[in-house]
Amino acid sequence: MTANSRCSFAKPPGLETQLREIESLLRQCELRAGDSWYVVERRWYEQWKEFVENGDQNSSSFPGQINNAELFEDLESYHLKERLVENEDFMLVPADAWHKLLGWYGMVDGQPPLERKVVDLPSTLKVEVYPVEIFLCLHSNMENVVSSQFSRADDIQSIQRTICETFSVPQASECRLWMKSSDGSCERLRNVHVSVLDACLSSGMTVIMETRNADGTWPSSRPQIINSVEEQDYQGQPGVCGLVNLGNTCFMNSALQCLSNTPPLTEYFLQSSYLEELNFTNPLGMKGEIAEAYADVIKQMWSGRHHSMVPRVFKTKVGHFASQFLGYQQHDSQELLSFLLDGLHEDLNRVKNKEYIELCDANGRPDQQVAEEAWRNHLRRNDSVIVDTFHGLFKSTLVCPECRKISVTFDPFCYLSVPLPASKERVMEIFFVSLDPYAKPAQHRVVVPKAGKVSDLCAALSEMTGVPPSKMVVADVFNHHFYKIYNIDESLSCILDRDDIFVYELNTPKQREEQLQQEERVLLALYLRERSYCRDLSSGSSSYGTTLFGHPLLLSVPISCCSQEALYNLFLQRLARYVRCPDPSEELEEGEEDNDEEQQQQKSQTNGISDGEEQEELELPHPCCADANSLSESTNSAESHLDANHTEPPLDSDVTKNGSQDQTEPLASSSANASITDTSSSVSVTDTSSSTNVSITDTSSCTDDMNTSRNSNASSEPPAEQPQQSCDTTEEEKEDGQEACSPRLPANEQPDKRNTCRRRRKTLFTIQAVNSNGTTERKRGEGGSAVSFSSQPYVAIDWDPDMKKRFYNENEAEKYVKHSSMEVPQQQNTVQLQECIELFTTVETLEEENPWYCPVCKKHQLATKKLDLWSLPEVLIIHLKRFSYTKFTREKLESIVDFPLRNLDFSGCLLRKNLSNGEPPSRYDLIAVSNHYGGLRDGHYTSYARNKDNGQWYDFDDSKVTYAREDEIVTNAAYVLFYQRQDKIRKPTLPAPNASPALATRPTGDATSSKCNTSELEAVPVETD
Repeated sequence: MTANSRCSFAKPPGLETQLREIESLLRQCELRAGDSWYVVERRWYEQWKEFVENGDQNSSSFPGQINNAELFEDLESYHLKERLVENEDFMLVPADAWHKLLGWYGMVDGQPPLERKVVDLPSTLKVEVYPVEIFLCLHSNMENVVSSQFSRADDIQSIQRTICETFSVPQASECRLWMKSSDGSCERLRNVHVSVLDACLSSGMTVIMETRNADGTWPSSRPQIINSVEEQDYQGQPGVCGLVNLGNTCFMNSALQCLSNTPPLTEYFLQSSYLEELNFTNPLGMKGEIAEAYADVIKQMWSGRHHSMVPRVFKTKVGHFASQFLGYQQHDSQELLSFLLDGLHEDLNRVKNKEYIELCDANGRPDQQVAEEAWRNHLRRNDSVIVDTFHGLFKSTLVCPECRKISVTFDPFCYLSVPLPASKERVMEIFFVSLDPYAKPAQHRVVVPKAGKVSDLCAALSEMTGVPPSKMVVADVFNHHFYKIYNIDESLSCILDRDDIFVYELNTPKQREEQLQQEERVLLALYLRERSYCRDLSSGSSSYGTTLFGHPLLLSVPISCCSQEALYNLFLQRLARYVRCPDPSEELEEGEEDNDEEQQQQKSQTNGISDGEEQEELELPHPCCADANSLSESTNSAESHLDANHTEPPLDSDVTKNGSQDQTEPLASSSANASITDTSSSVSVTDTSSSTNVSITDTSSCTDDMNTSRNSNASSEPPAEQPQQSCDTTEEEKEDGQEACSPRLPANEQPDKRNTCRRRRKTLFTIQAVNSNGTTERKRGEGGSAVSFSSQPYVAIDWDPDMKKRFYNENEAEKYVKHSSMEVPQQQNTVQLQECIELFTTVETLEEENPWYCPVCKKHQLATKKLDLWSLPEVLIIHLKRFSYTKFTREKLESIVDFPLRNLDFSGCLLRKNLSNGEPPSRYDLIAVSNHYGGLRDGHYTSYARNKDNGQWYDFDDSKVTYAREDEIVTNAAYVLFYQRQDKIRKPTLPAPNASPALATRPTGDATSSKCNTSELEAVPVETD
């Protein structure tokens, strides 16, 4: 009964009969999805119930016509009030009971019956009191919008019929629907047989209907939300169409371009053959949505009317059905390809109801018989264009190591994942820091075993530098501090190619006798920090933060050199290349040039907060104003006997940009400043009133493990021999601003003069014991010692900004040189594709995580497994396994795989040697390549593909498309190869085009350097998922 229809209701039966019939219907009726129930105002229902229970036909409690006025917001729109509650505001009655009540009592004129459907929500059935209110309009006139209510159980076709009736659109018109959400995003409603609930339509959305134009085109690919990137009159080569990068979607674009240039699959979609085979009921499929989304992409790419298109709808569908592809992170093109082929197969599977089939072992039967049985069983469950085009069959042979049971099965495959021969060696680039303070760090390129240890790295470097491995310590430097200091027996697999590895030469005794006589030494890690002062206006207290800068150092120091005075002089000597000593005229006297407030602040606080305890300020003799006897003997034994003649092994020197022979460059890893504001309370280390002996524990543990990740690269040049700087300076040098070192005072200088210098000088920096990150200062040691080391010792020298500016040469500190090993070009390994296929078919032993259950032994066994090719498909996809993942290593193999563009012959690889007359040949031609440039963490995907119509090769780089020559196709970036069997290849129907400015061929170059991550090729709005 419609909203406004009324009938002359028949005379109602007796009151007892009415009550009995209605209550019987209420008791017997169960909720079933799709059934109709009706909403009745509770007060009318209660009055009717009282009437039939207690009254008579002429009773005053007669309820009259059904009246739901109290349930509506107004009597014009008849919208239900919000938050109505069942059994308090209204009652729900089944359709049969409603029609009886309506026939007996009628309904107030103008009021619509409140019919509601039962919907099958997740885990429950419920009467839908509040249906979905949807706005409807035509694409040709989006200003004219009407609203209509639909149940979540209604299908999309009912909405289409309503739009046609409302806007007088002929039913025979070919049309399609779009749903537009409140945020303006639109999506095609492809399957009109799905329910409103399954289509994710909700109240407030708009459904737009567009009809096909007379010329066969659609008015818009996506209504009012896409900016067309093609010209209106553009007519290009079909299939030569770029794909806009939506943000790290180059992996998807590369895979789509390869599939787009697979002739049998593309022709299948262009001819709309898929429409007859869409499988909306396959539980393993995506309700045909992936197939339709892919069909839209192919039809647009092969229309010849687009320079490039935006595959946003396809990306959304992929993310909807495969959550790993949600968002805009980087992914693998082969992983997407695997999902897409499987999704297309299930959406287009001609088998609607899959039967259970038990796999059978060969049990000694002939291979031909077992293979034919396996293929028939496969087709009983899987029959689609994907199976016709891409599926082949290989033979799997398992042998039990204990009972020698042989199990033979034949399994289908969609692509071959072939391994690449892995090299057993690895090339590492490291920086070597010599013991000579005047020698610049030198970058070396060394070859080490891939499964080697840190000791192997030191041994390889020792051959280049002449420094014994026992005098080396290897460390990972990141953001001006030590990310990790490695033990000599640690595996090199924990060092990544992007890490900045520094190898430090240490001053250790050469002979064992000297080691026995030598006192205990400590490996000291040295950081450089710059202070920044600030004052709290509310409390009046002052504090300072620190910022790491420069490159850290590692020093082997005797225990006796760990006093403040000895460390100060030791550090000055070690930093002599880029820290100059003050001239006597530059010596700052206490109370004269120093700011009194800053002086008091340094006396009364630590790094971070003010300290109430007064501490004495350290007054150290500077090497420029102290005789030789004033320096600690242990200091001299540790670092003072660094030979002035100590130089690097001979290095090749190159001409710099300005023509000089000493080629130097700033270290790359020092570009970033690690800003730290440390406000933790600690004790100042400038107090020298207590003992300077330091308690040091066992120093065998030289590592500080931290698990953070970071990216950094470095490039460099060879060290040339550099003489020590003279301590003598001339007036000309001072006027030119060159660095100079003040001469030491004679050893026979009178003590009173030295004491005067001690009282009046100010140190260039102060020394603090810190943690491994250089952020938190540690408390003083036992017995009043200035510094305490409970594990690996870390020390920071803090510079005032003014002192750093005057005495620290940043340009000199960042320089480094390149060893001759850096100039030797790295050899590129080349392997034949045939080698990879042979490696795929070699015998291997199953891993412990994937054992095989032996039916004879009745237990899981690590059996041997061998794969052999039995039959090959029309289009063969070969995945080159460039990314290697093990428990200990992760790497990308950069080897060049030499694959043929024509006549790839598998006759020697196929197990079935004798082909009958009806069997296809085994020769293939290349039709497409998916390329990956970059490393494990980042990279860029492109593709080469051969157009099926004109036979021309193209380079597809997101939205950019250029001609490609055949000699450009084989590179070390090739990742996924597409081959088509020769008997299925059709001759081009169009002549090959001539190169034009719009599609100029790019010159051949190094594959590794010609590409970069171009995920921002076009600035397009990106939808967030």
